Amino acid sequence: MSTTPEIAPWPLVRKDDEGHPVTTLEYLLRGQGHRVLVDGKFGAATEETVRAFQESKRLGVDGVVGPKTWAALIVQVKRGSRGDAVRGVQEEFNFRQLSGGSIGLTVDGIFGADTDRAVRAFQEALGLGVDGIVGPLTWRALVSGMQSF
Repeated sequence: MSTTPEIAPWPLVRKDDEGHPVTTLEYLLRGQGHRVLVDGKFGAATEETVRAFQESKRLGVDGVVGPKTWAALIVQVKRGSRGDAVRGVQEEFNFRQLSGGSIGLTVDGIFGADTDRAVRAFQEALGLGVDGIVGPLTWRALVSGMQSF
């Protein structure tokens, strides 16, 4: 029996996609210093920003966000972290409404107690190491749309 949980693969996200996980993608692009409107719509401006990001990281420049681009975009965050990457995590929990109520987490970019509780509960439910840190495996589980219930 494997001790590593089955985590869904990174999703492919491209121009004309809307909703999840486009909003998180936009927050992560902002977290990497790129200027992009966070509106959940992968339009021409988001595609141009993705291409610029891919070029800056010496990735294949195609404007499509796949496994290599996601892996380069993610930023490890934990309690005390602040910024757009944290907003991306909070947006993911609002997508799932796992934060203990119908209103979800406040998307404020502050990794405080509520975000920490949500991350730990998500990690525990999926059988991930429960450390409250959103690193590569937790990011992939979140962005791929995995549910913990």
